[in-house]
Amino acid sequence: MPKLQDLFAVSLKGNVGKEVHRSIFIFCNMKKCKVVELNVQLDHVHLVVRTPPSLSVSELVGVLKGRTAIRLFAKYPYLRKKKLWGNHFWQRGYFVDSVGANEEIIRRYVRHQDRQEKEEAERQLQLNVD
Repeated sequence: MPKLQDLFAVSLKGNVGKEVHRSIFIFCNMKKCKVVELNVQLDHVHLVVRTPPSLSVSELVGVLKGRTAIRLFAKYPYLRKKKLWGNHFWQRGYFVDSVGANEEIIRRYVRHQDRQEKEEAERQLQLNVD
């Protein structure tokens, strides 16, 4: 079982995060999708994307997760050596919702998610100190 600090040592920050960001744009473009918002967090990704009607969500997610993992393992071999997730880069599940009248709200949420998570972490620290 990996230690907690080992899990955070391999996170989606720095060059790895930049490569995840770049790869998502590349693979979405290959599938004729338009990235509307993308926010790569330390341990997950928020994505708002427009897809053609002929493309299923599961196919898009499969391509994004599979191809980005292959690309990252090839570019950063140390990620594969960590064996933190059973030699998988991404977790099995994902959350999907369709966007309608609330598109701007959802886009704003995705765009500013890192700031919201930082504020929540600071609130938690204050609770522990007080």
